[in-house]
Amino acid sequence: MKVAVVGATGMVGEVLLKVLAERNFPITELLLVASERSVGKKMPFKGKEHTVIGLADAVAAKPNIAIFSAGGDTSLEWAPKFAEVGTTVVDNSSAWRMDPTKKLVVPEINAHELTAQDKIIANPNCSTIQLVMALYPLHKKYKMKRVIVSTYQSVSGTGVKAVKQLENEIAGIQGEMAYPYPIGRNALPHCDVFLENGYTKEEMKLAREPQKILDDRTFSISATAVRIPTAGGHSESVNVEFENDFELNEVRKLLNEMPGVTVQDNPDTNTYPMPIYAHDKDEVFVGRIRRDETQRNTLNMWIVADNLRKGAATNAVQISEYLVEKGLV
Repeated sequence: MKVAVVGATGMVGEVLLKVLAERNFPITELLLVASERSVGKKMPFKGKEHTVIGLADAVAAKPNIAIFSAGGDTSLEWAPKFAEVGTTVVDNSSAWRMDPTKKLVVPEINAHELTAQDKIIANPNCSTIQLVMALYPLHKKYKMKRVIVSTYQSVSGTGVKAVKQLENEIAGIQGEMAYPYPIGRNALPHCDVFLENGYTKEEMKLAREPQKILDDRTFSISATAVRIPTAGGHSESVNVEFENDFELNEVRKLLNEMPGVTVQDNPDTNTYPMPIYAHDKDEVFVGRIRRDETQRNTLNMWIVADNLRKGAATNAVQISEYLVEKGLV
């Protein structure tokens, strides 16, 4: 099993390597791939040094699986080149997510749709993954009509430069800015770029991707995405209106039974999900589960996950594990 990690030197790339090692993914040969400026760099994996190679060399090596986390432009240009030589690409960028010819996969929900013919598979947006993990079992039971989500997203979702900006601000150092404003002691209602409709790209991903993953256009999602000064972990305040009524105990049971979801919901002991607790974990945590008392059949909940793990690296590795397990690569 020859595996390429494209974008190995980036923030998600490093977490990918960590997750591949932790989960003992069956690798016989590992190719660490990055842009020209990183070629030749040495990186450790399971106690062994690996030399970073360029994209053309990686394609020539014809890996079985290539996990991409190198940005949309790189994915658009290079994923088809890998696919042409028979490699199955699991892509972490937004490049292919809404392409009708490509599957958008959260393994616990729709991995069964994958076939050996799927040579480019899209990994959803980090905020989308944790949202659908909680919505899926509830939608199956009660049928969603409308979802309103507000996100509280960590600076790690922007990348290394943003983490550095926050660290500099905490230390009182003037440095390079990833954002148009300070992020420390602040909240920016601005994730990704603004579109003509007044929403950001991130907000539109949250509106559209869940419909594709759940293969259902009958519900709608409206989102506001906010960047906050946490180093890692995304949080979401979610309001869901269902067609059918629900019992809160049953909601908790359905969420607890969903693989990959953990309920943390006890106000008496101040038990609720927080990014500081979700750090370095693969579960999606759900709490503050309560009725919206202003509207029929409507639920409020709070969802938190590590955006670099289940929101990115772990989900991509789980897709790869499924491909291997089912003999699709």
